[in-house]
Amino acid sequence: MTARRTRCLAVLPLFTLLAGCSIGDIRRSAPAPEPPQVTATPAPTTTPVAETRTTRLAVPQRYAPPFVEFVDAENGYALFAACDDQTPASDCPALLWSTRDGGRSWQQLRHPQPDTTPQRDGDVQQLYTAEGILALYAPQVGWWTSTDRGDTFRRTPGEAPPRAWQAAQGRFQLIESSGKVGRWTGRTLRPLPVQPKLPVVQSVVETDWQFSSKESSGPLVAAGADDDGRPYVAISVDEGRSWRPTPVEFDGAVGVLRVVRAQSELWLVGERPDRTGFPAVWRHGPAWERMPDEGHPETGQVVPLGFGVAAVVGPRGAGALIGSGYVDLPWPLTDEHHLRMLPDNTLVATGPQSVLLGTGHAGDRTWKAVIIETE
Repeated sequence: MTARRTRCLAVLPLFTLLAGCSIGDIRRSAPAPEPPQVTATPAPTTTPVAETRTTRLAVPQRYAPPFVEFVDAENGYALFAACDDQTPASDCPALLWSTRDGGRSWQQLRHPQPDTTPQRDGDVQQLYTAEGILALYAPQVGWWTSTDRGDTFRRTPGEAPPRAWQAAQGRFQLIESSGKVGRWTGRTLRPLPVQPKLPVVQSVVETDWQFSSKESSGPLVAAGADDDGRPYVAISVDEGRSWRPTPVEFDGAVGVLRVVRAQSELWLVGERPDRTGFPAVWRHGPAWERMPDEGHPETGQVVPLGFGVAAVVGPRGAGALIGSGYVDLPWPLTDEHHLRMLPDNTLVATGPQSVLLGTGHAGDRTWKAVIIETE
């Protein structure tokens, strides 16, 4: 008799080579909309998920939990890349699955190189997704990329991200090796001749809204923090040919300062130097305005949603930063969930037992649980 066992869903580690580089269709309205009223109580009753989508896959139970990534509310991938310590690599080929209906059903894809043996202890294949592209990476071996949802793949040897993946990250990106802002030429990231005058650049984002009708394109926004934790931002309205600093008032210290686009807004999220304190958050209006956070938990993840709302996941569960400060939200999340926003405005929360997909507007979300079981 085959035993039935539920497998956990693993969180894909952050791909630090490519952080803070995506672009999208953002249009700024003036004046900025007022934050919506988020109804919550100090200790809300957690709202259950609206739907649980459980699928049992033909995967032997010796496999470790998969990497799971969603591109939008409907399309996602699961990669089983490792087995338990007692299983030889030859008996643990990588298995790749996809869903096109939000995790209600999964279809196995033909993995382009399922028998890649790790070159070092601890190395396993990894899965990355972006709009229009699926990428698999085997450390010390190379990349496989697909632009047709996994029907075909192209091999790129080496550790450097392939051109197809790099192109999907936008015209302007951070060159991690040099800390400079670069422009994608179609073949390489070329440093801009004029760099923002910041102590260090930690993120860069391109938008397509204008500060004035005289501008030919939307601004580039670069951000970073110096060794003392002071935040700095510079903006270019001529595609990086010139930059002007914009002040960020703050009496504390941040370790990493990220620029985030959410709907028609620009936000700054400043992670604390120890990576454990609650982040500092700013929203761009006439200037960078610090979001009130009275009553916030001691630690937490912050994900700007737009419309004056930033979601928080911390020890008390879910909450939000709004114009009046911090409020609790009745979302079915815990501090074990990793939360991020997808390009189609879907929130995806990856936890130890499931992936939760949150659709809706700002803080008003309906949640569906996606659970993968194996044999």
